[in-house]
Amino acid sequence: MYFIAVHLIAAIVLLLWAVRMVRTAVERAYSAQLKRLLAHADKSRVAAAGAGTVMAIALQSSTAVAALASGFAAGGLMQGATGLALMLGAYLGSAIVASILSFDLSLLMPPLIIAGGILFLRGTSRQTKQLGRMVLGIAFVLLSLEMVSEATAPWRDSAVVGTIIGYLEGDLWTGFLVAALITWMSYSSVASVLVIITFGSAGLIPFDVAAAFVLGANLGGTLIALGLTRGADIRARRIAMGALAFRGGAALLCLAFYQLLRGNIGELPGGVGQQASVLHIAFNLGVLILGLPLTRLTANLADKFINEPPTEGELNVARLRTPALLANNYRNADAALASATRELLRMSEMVEVMLQPVMDVYQSGDKAAVRRIKALEVEVDQANREIKLFLTRLDWDQMDEIQTRRASDLTNFAISLEQAGDIIAKQLLKLADQKQERRLTFSPQGWQELTDLHARVLDNMQLALNVLVSEDTESARQLVAEKDEIGVLERRSMDLHFARLRVGNATSIATSDLHLETIHALRRINSLLSGIAYSILSDNGELLSSRLVHAPS
Repeated sequence: MYFIAVHLIAAIVLLLWAVRMVRTAVERAYSAQLKRLLAHADKSRVAAAGAGTVMAIALQSSTAVAALASGFAAGGLMQGATGLALMLGAYLGSAIVASILSFDLSLLMPPLIIAGGILFLRGTSRQTKQLGRMVLGIAFVLLSLEMVSEATAPWRDSAVVGTIIGYLEGDLWTGFLVAALITWMSYSSVASVLVIITFGSAGLIPFDVAAAFVLGANLGGTLIALGLTRGADIRARRIAMGALAFRGGAALLCLAFYQLLRGNIGELPGGVGQQASVLHIAFNLGVLILGLPLTRLTANLADKFINEPPTEGELNVARLRTPALLANNYRNADAALASATRELLRMSEMVEVMLQPVMDVYQSGDKAAVRRIKALEVEVDQANREIKLFLTRLDWDQMDEIQTRRASDLTNFAISLEQAGDIIAKQLLKLADQKQERRLTFSPQGWQELTDLHARVLDNMQLALNVLVSEDTESARQLVAEKDEIGVLERRSMDLHFARLRVGNATSIATSDLHLETIHALRRINSLLSGIAYSILSDNGELLSSRLVHAPS
């Protein structure tokens, strides 16, 4: 029994790791595309639900979608009703993924491992390697499910397991709560449901217990999203609470109704595993269909009743942090540089929070968002001064060449971040104010170009932070390539804008200056963020005087 239990635990751990492996690969390879899809989800609630479904299938996780949605909501880029619709779609997408992976696909496992291994080991581009990682992850999911089935086979005739299942069959609420807790702890509803379906297919549990487990896993999945937003912006917490009300409340109601009707339900077609899979999809599809018309009402109620806790006076969280730039860090150059990097990450997060709601400010003129951006600009300026002063006080004569270069890179990046903050607060906010004062509206095509460019710059900010921390040459290459791509997008937008002017588009004529100055400001911000890549590439012999060295074939 001991070795069987170890075998089962190992299989479940492999399943959790494989699901996360697929999600990580998709995020690294297609993060920009997914975020652009998310940025366009606010066209309608149906479009948002569809985007959520697609993203959850791609990421094999509704939790990852919840994390992305929380970031957009916190930055003012997503309304509450849109976020709720997105989450309902994501829950359906994760149910579809679990059902697809639950089929017997063992014959695909060897070719998937071979193909994934070749792509990952022999691939030269970042996307090819991540595609290989994704294919390997799917193969490992199938392998782990086969291991679960093998591990549970000896338990089918176990008296102990039979006693436990018999108890759970008479007390469905205990099974419901256990499944919810395990799902919350494992951080993956997809993995939990796959294990439940596998247990059912192996004949280990009857449908009554499987139904309680599936509904409990759905509740646990919403608790994961709620935990992600703990301590986050109030707008992100409202979306998580609304999703909990929809999916978690529906799970409780469904189990209550099932207990009342279970004696009147006849024999269902298929095996227990198939029945559990169908129940999981039907439940999330039902929540989506019934909940979608209520998202706006739920969002309004959340805005009304879920507020920030009252505080005495103005709480400045930035001032409550543990200082990174301590005087005793001067004694060790590596520790000092690590401290400066930590402070730079905090500074860059502030700049990101400043940039995120800019497009929303253009549209709505949100005064609260404007005040937050201007307040953060003061913090960014202060952080820049502190970082530069801290680094200049180091004993540069005692540092080696690598340490000196790193200190110089950090100083330059701090200056670039401060300049990016100035562009946001003093140029983009000014342009947004002009748009509101003159009551102008961008053409649909022009607005699409601006929002696409804005989303791309936000993606590149994340990439720049990765380069700052990891000093990874491949990521630095990608950042420089993205800078070139932003220049292409800027020129393309200008060409399209001038084409609209030539045909006499009145909206484009009225907003011409605003459009051109906005794309130029966004391109400048992106260029400032890309600066960290050049020093890394130069030190590694990856940069020529006029262009990048070609990647090795």
